[in-house]
Amino acid sequence: MPASPLARLVHTTRTCCRRSRRSSSDSIGSLTRRRMRCGARVTTMRTSPASARPRPAAMRCCEQRGRVVHAARRTHPTPSPRNGQAAAAALAALREAQVGGSRKGARGEETRSANEAESVPAQFLCPISSKIMRDPVVVESGQQMSVLRISYRYGLKLSVIGHKCDHLFTVPESSFLTYDRRYIAEWFSAGNQMCPQTQQVLLNTTLIPNLLIRSLIAEWCTENGFALSPLEKQEEDHICNSEQRTFDEIFNKITSSSNSTERKQAIKGLRLLTKRSSEFRAVLEERPDSISQMTFARFSNPGLQNDPQVVEDMVTIILNFSLHDSNKKIIGDDPEAIPFLIWALKSGDMGSRSNSAAAIFTLSALDSNKEKIGELGAIEPLIDLLEHGSIIAKKDAASAIFNLCMLHENRSIATRSGIVDVAIRAIGDQSLVEEFLAILALLSSNYDMVELMIEFGGATCMLQAMRESECKRSKENAAVVLFSICMYNRAKLKEIEADENTNGSLASLAQNGTPRARRKAAAILEMMKKTKTIHMHNRHSSC
Repeated sequence: MPASPLARLVHTTRTCCRRSRRSSSDSIGSLTRRRMRCGARVTTMRTSPASARPRPAAMRCCEQRGRVVHAARRTHPTPSPRNGQAAAAALAALREAQVGGSRKGARGEETRSANEAESVPAQFLCPISSKIMRDPVVVESGQQMSVLRISYRYGLKLSVIGHKCDHLFTVPESSFLTYDRRYIAEWFSAGNQMCPQTQQVLLNTTLIPNLLIRSLIAEWCTENGFALSPLEKQEEDHICNSEQRTFDEIFNKITSSSNSTERKQAIKGLRLLTKRSSEFRAVLEERPDSISQMTFARFSNPGLQNDPQVVEDMVTIILNFSLHDSNKKIIGDDPEAIPFLIWALKSGDMGSRSNSAAAIFTLSALDSNKEKIGELGAIEPLIDLLEHGSIIAKKDAASAIFNLCMLHENRSIATRSGIVDVAIRAIGDQSLVEEFLAILALLSSNYDMVELMIEFGGATCMLQAMRESECKRSKENAAVVLFSICMYNRAKLKEIEADENTNGSLASLAQNGTPRARRKAAAILEMMKKTKTIHMHNRHSSC
């Protein structure tokens, strides 16, 4: 059995698919209940009336994302009768308001007969509305889940049991339930803090998109000709409001809580939410001063100021926010954001420095940010990271420097900070050859920078790269740099000609390279030919 939980998940899924194909006697579309030897009950799944063939797309989705999908009820210590009755009454009222209205055709929504509802797999129905989910989200149930079960058809379901069997294994996570975003958001908006099904008080009411269930529902609807009505504008606004409320709750803890531990947990939670949800990243548009407030909260609290994990979390929050295109300008205009990233780039641990470089790379996609980042002094610590960082940090730093050097003013800063020497030494050591060649090719249009390349042995380095690199783009960039060297210093043609007579790198590139590489290689060969002709003519003249 594979060691990791995700590997075991995929292994078990594939095993179930193979067994499903062999088990033609299984009754598709029926409810099944199984008991383990310990006597605990495993919640069953309704399957689709379609054949029980495996779902490759779902399996791939499961393997790639490893998302928790759907949770089942289990026997749990009963809450107080008063709370349970209140939750049940609230749930009944919400169902009456939402589901009852739809049966009468309110808001133009489709009405369904009992037979139509029966045809939809139970896992695709919202537990509150009993309708197929259009925007499934995951919410904690308040229970502890101990076992993950793989169903024969539509994939994953969580249940609680105290014993392992063929299709069950332990995973140490909290139990989750899936709802349609509209209905569970209205449930929480009404002031309910209990899970509608387990009636457990929830400490976290964050709504996380359930991408796997969404893809499975879309697949099932396509196969069965079931058309989902699009989300209404009112629902879209409600989604935005829900994300905004969640952000405000977390952010208030970051900026206002007197408890350092609670602040740290809130920062960690904000990092996770900005990583998981693209919708959540858009919240920054409504709170553009959030990053300044967050960095101020850190500096004003001694318990946070020197915590490396807090620094890494805050840097990563900025990185995640920067992935949303409209946030790039907001972050760039924030007076604290870029200075904080540069500070982390200089003083943070390797995780903070790497993520800071990645954030600078993302922000530098905007031209107005390139100038600010260069002026504020990010290039020198990025080059230092190229020399002393981890391989991931070096890649992030190289990508950021390349983006920044698209602006001419930043090329001079990078050259003064030693990028040419660092790049040529790294290429000679076969380290990040592709990235460094791209940077040098970008710098090779400037005479002063080419002079530095010649001084640090750039011609020999480029010839080596053309011989040894298997990447066509790297060969092209090496030819671009070598052409610039030949243009600015014809004396190097003799060295290049000697190498060409031995290895034939330029002739090969002129035949088999990219169009740009062929042009540069052919131009260098032509320069060599003309220089040789001139030398021969001068020799004959002297005779």
